[in-house]
Amino acid sequence: MLDLKQLKRLLKQDHTNLPSVKVALVGDTATQLLATAVRGAAVDMGFNIDLYEADYNQIEQQFLDPSSDLHHSDAQWIVLFQATHQLAALHAAMFPADRNMLAQQRLDFVESIVTDVAWAGRRILCLNYPEIDDTVYGNYANQVESSLLWQTRMLNVGLMQLAARYDNLSIVDIAAVQAQVGRNQMFAPSVYVSTEMVLSIDALPLVAYRIVETIAAQRGTFHKCLILDLDNTLWGGVIGDDGIEGIQLGHGLGIGRAFTDLQLWAKKLQQRGIILCIVSKNDEAVAKQPFLNHPDMVLRLDDIAVFIANWQTKVDNIRAIQQVLNIGFDSMVFLDDNPFERAIVREHIPGITVPELPEDPAEYLEYLYSLNLFETASASEVDNKRTRQYQQEAQRMKLKSTFANEHEFLESLGMQATVEPFNTFNTPRVAQLTQRSNQFNLRTVRYSEDDIKQLAQAPEVIDMAFSLKDRFGDHGLIAVVVMRPLDAESLLVDTWLMSCRVLKRGMECFTLNQMVEAARSRGYKRIVGEYLPTPKNGMVANHYPELGFQPLEADTAHWVLTLDNYSNKPCSISLA
Repeated sequence: MLDLKQLKRLLKQDHTNLPSVKVALVGDTATQLLATAVRGAAVDMGFNIDLYEADYNQIEQQFLDPSSDLHHSDAQWIVLFQATHQLAALHAAMFPADRNMLAQQRLDFVESIVTDVAWAGRRILCLNYPEIDDTVYGNYANQVESSLLWQTRMLNVGLMQLAARYDNLSIVDIAAVQAQVGRNQMFAPSVYVSTEMVLSIDALPLVAYRIVETIAAQRGTFHKCLILDLDNTLWGGVIGDDGIEGIQLGHGLGIGRAFTDLQLWAKKLQQRGIILCIVSKNDEAVAKQPFLNHPDMVLRLDDIAVFIANWQTKVDNIRAIQQVLNIGFDSMVFLDDNPFERAIVREHIPGITVPELPEDPAEYLEYLYSLNLFETASASEVDNKRTRQYQQEAQRMKLKSTFANEHEFLESLGMQATVEPFNTFNTPRVAQLTQRSNQFNLRTVRYSEDDIKQLAQAPEVIDMAFSLKDRFGDHGLIAVVVMRPLDAESLLVDTWLMSCRVLKRGMECFTLNQMVEAARSRGYKRIVGEYLPTPKNGMVANHYPELGFQPLEADTAHWVLTLDNYSNKPCSISLA
């Protein structure tokens, strides 16, 4: 993480080539330096923020006045920063009998924003409230509903509950930042009294990165995979030398506790849907012994999607993992205790995140907590099946090597697909795919669950969700198509995306066949596709011409498929 001076220097460089997003920052304290830090953090993370910063302490006017600059801006994200200091001042000014309603008043205001149709299609990022203990009641404040401490905590809980109800509201947890670094680092009284800035110079980058990480995740940029070394990373000692009885692991006294806690954290990530992989310079049978036989191992082989232990370089093995997972290196995090291995991987695999682990394993976990490596924009019950799906993919790749040609391999898989409209059961996964898919995504339109529900109810929209299974297992929902009418005879492909797990299986041909059938059934004669390039979707730049679409009036972005003469494209996938 860069400090404020470094972020300022970064902004002086040319970053016009980076993709741009429009953001508004609205606060009730001085936000100029926070705005600078946010813009710098975005550049550091690979995109450019076109920022509208509202005037000081104009929150209500900006949101409630239809003629305000905020209303007329086209910001996709609106950052709402109501400071705890202003809350404390309001609390002090209220009649004591009214103070127990302070949190609810703030919550009512936030809810009025996220439910206002004027802000439909925008995302509200609400910074929560780091605690200020005014010690008016001391510890007894925890038993007094009208105390500032009680109201602040109620407010933070209420914000979480609102965010769980409304897809367009997200919480930027700066209260957690303060809990991590301490109030003395978060707030500088001398700066506050002279500038009205409630964040210290040191805290500004911490908060800015939390804001930008949230935006990045909602744009589809986040880590999906954690690659782990073994010796002195998942356990203390060297399994090949010390043996299974000699490695340090377990919740007793000693350094073994640190490794067990790290495994518990990794296990929770895996249960959330993060892909766990192993790369180790070791004999495979030896490396697997603790997973199979050590009583204090938290992680087991079933938790690991790809397990590679050999004497090749870790760079080569990480590249092999990438081939199996078919995700970008920028979606991967690599943990290794060895500084040499970290440096080699960093140098030879651009984009991969390699945390600089502390020398003391006791400090591993707290350091990793501070990095917020696995920010996400969604979570679903489907995520915890991901490990098994990638284990099955490794089996498929092993089988593929035994066939002479691609067609025979695909036929051997016995693939079957289901096609259904958006419904109550698939809506969370459909929304998640639109938010997370970057590579095979023709227009990169992001939809919330509420958006998907509205699409499902629109009679003019053709909405299709595709699932796939084969002899090795169920891929789950892996493709989404949305088509909207352009005119009486033409449909526009609003959304066409696919999970990279099923690339080169013929799914794009199967999907197009189903799209044509749906269009014909409604009397349409043409399907128009559009390709909007992003830094990550170059792999589908030629998608439409490769499927037989023709340029639309020399327009390189739009392609048209005439349905009259269309014949179904051959593929090895049958309709279930």
